[in-house]
Amino acid sequence: MNLTIRPSVEADAPALAEVLNDIIAAGGTTAYETPFTPQALWQSSLGGAKVLCCHTVLEGDTPVGFQTLAKHPDLPAGWGSIASFTRRNPPVRGAGTALFEATKARARALGLVAIDATIRADNVPGLGYYGKMGFVDYNVIRAVPLSDGTLVDRIQRKFTL
Repeated sequence: MNLTIRPSVEADAPALAEVLNDIIAAGGTTAYETPFTPQALWQSSLGGAKVLCCHTVLEGDTPVGFQTLAKHPDLPAGWGSIASFTRRNPPVRGAGTALFEATKARARALGLVAIDATIRADNVPGLGYYGKMGFVDYNVIRAVPLSDGTLVDRIQRKFTL
């Protein structure tokens, strides 16, 4: 099926919350541990005040993933923080590349100089994705606790625009 990429709209929030909550429930590939309501997802990632841009990927008319770029107080000026989520079952082949092309274009239009991806060290698919997109390691945040006390490093990668 053909994929469409477009800016996220509030009506996407219920379907995208379902996508993200499925990923959270599976565990191991996101720092998020608490499910999102559609309203909370809209405010935090899709259209809230800190969101620089967010794109939704659709199969037909159905939202099946998103990529958000947001302001983050711990990043240098001119940087955005990226997060990407797509449906797990069945996977949405080609969505990550298409989403990043749209995000990259918007980041450049906004005058950003770099994009940060902070990824759990045990998130092998996420590390692979951002590596494939051209992100390079620049820092490691050691031993960040999960809600159950498990310590997991965070790998910080950057993409220079």
